[in-house]
Amino acid sequence: MLIPTLPKNDSTLLPRDAFVYDLLAIRPDLRARALRLTRDDAHADDLVQDAIERALRCREQFVPGTNLRSWAQTIVFSVFVSGYRRRRREREAMKILGVDPCAWTQPEAEGPALPMSELPPRMRRAVEALPQGFRQVLLMVDVGENSYRDVADHLGIPIGTVMSRLHRARRQLAAALGDQERLAA
Repeated sequence: MLIPTLPKNDSTLLPRDAFVYDLLAIRPDLRARALRLTRDDAHADDLVQDAIERALRCREQFVPGTNLRSWAQTIVFSVFVSGYRRRRREREAMKILGVDPCAWTQPEAEGPALPMSELPPRMRRAVEALPQGFRQVLLMVDVGENSYRDVADHLGIPIGTVMSRLHRARRQLAAALGDQERLAA
């Protein structure tokens, strides 16, 4: 999508939309910000184009009377960060696929053998009833006393996924043990 430029000294060409006109008027500021982020002319131009496109798509979120320049520069930064994260994920995926082309078609790796025998029988049954991904993280962190980072590195998943799975596993385990206690009473 090519972004039009503002007409120079031609009062006969009035933009239909003040938002578009104001957005295009701050384009040099947006490009300066993009250039500071990317340090490359071509990438900065692409970044500004993507940011203006997003601003036009999300224009109903802009509150008239507030600072359009600040709002648009936030969009430039957001688009830059999103692109950076996407490229990092792609590099990591290519690195994994370079080593093992079938990495995404293989089932999730089992964790190291952990001392389930140390758990009481009722707890062991409740843990075994958890979904495999949740059970694996729960055992590695709570029973195996591994750090979140170690578990994330071992399983090849983000640390946030480890924390999320652990939270859900603990919640499901608590619910299962609570139900068992009510049934036993």
